[in-house]
Amino acid sequence: MDLQYQLKAGSYYLYDLATPPSVATGEHKLKLKTDTVAIAFDASTGHLHQHGNPARIHSWANGARRRLRAAGAQDSANDIVVVSGPLPVDEINKCLSVAGYCRRMFSRLASLPHGKFGAARAHA
Repeated sequence: MDLQYQLKAGSYYLYDLATPPSVATGEHKLKLKTDTVAIAFDASTGHLHQHGNPARIHSWANGARRRLRAAGAQDSANDIVVVSGPLPVDEINKCLSVAGYCRRMFSRLASLPHGKFGAARAHA
């Protein structure tokens, strides 16, 4: 599935680019609309686990950590990181399309621009 986030009117829209564009709107199938995005990944490798609505992603990560700890995999549980907030849409899309990119984004997180303000300035 080819997924891509777009920022429109202050919200993140996740589209499935593998679907044909709508004849009426010209847009691909909408999978998600959310005010902020969360990304769960392994800090050591940058392997992407989940992305989407922050409440769902944090819930998934807590459950995954709990299961890993119960199985004795403490290091794997501690390796799961969740980043959420108004992230730059191009950074989110790179996390989806480039293997291991989440780790690189995470190392630069403090210096990334606010996702919504950066997009607003680019279109102004």
